[in-house]
Amino acid sequence: MAGHSKFKNIMHRKGAQDKKRSTLFSKLAREVTVAAKMGLPDPDANARLRAAVNAAKAQSMPKDNIQRAIDKAAGGEGENYEEIRYEGYGPGGVSLIVEALTDNRNRTATNVRTAFSKNGGNLGTSGSVSHGFDRLGMISYAAKAGDADTVFEAALDAGADDVESSEDGHDIWTSVDSLHEVAKALEAKLGEAEGVKLAWRPTLKSEVTEESVAQSLFKLIDTLDDDDDVQTVWGNYEIPDAVMEKLG
Repeated sequence: MAGHSKFKNIMHRKGAQDKKRSTLFSKLAREVTVAAKMGLPDPDANARLRAAVNAAKAQSMPKDNIQRAIDKAAGGEGENYEEIRYEGYGPGGVSLIVEALTDNRNRTATNVRTAFSKNGGNLGTSGSVSHGFDRLGMISYAAKAGDADTVFEAALDAGADDVESSEDGHDIWTSVDSLHEVAKALEAKLGEAEGVKLAWRPTLKSEVTEESVAQSLFKLIDTLDDDDDVQTVWGNYEIPDAVMEKLG
């Protein structure tokens, strides 16, 4: 089991979770809407919708908001969002993958390109960095779900491929095809997960040892994450504890 306290792959540093709640709810509702439109508007019969609803619940999104997004999709209302992936390089040559849901491709492309160029990065072409990542399923649990050994045993029994545990929580990795099957088996042992999603896991980490480079990198990621169209930012960066402590 590999620890990941130094480089939480999903997104960025701990403080980035403190973004405006309205923006977060907007992103969660968008994913619920897309999931409900792509399949049945019933979480029990739609694995992606179930994952989206669970993610929304984990962030304390009101049930009424969740149901409203499902009802809109079921009634053919709401925007039609397109899934787009952008790839590029951040400060220090770090590889970044940006996943977006948008109703205006031109707006999103302009915003993402601007974020990269203004924060020491370069937007690349499709496939320019994704070859350095594996496309996997990821199931996330809070630290309170159990200690590392307990979660590891549960994940092993459920058919998972790998587990990364730290003081922040547990990330359980599976193949794309077995994601929801493993998630269902884990739910019986550990309870409802905080997140069930497809993820990009770097095959090699890029260590950022300079404080100024790390600051620029986090600024770029935060700028991207503040955009309503951007759902998730994945990276291959690893920040040593000593650098993180300097950044506060």
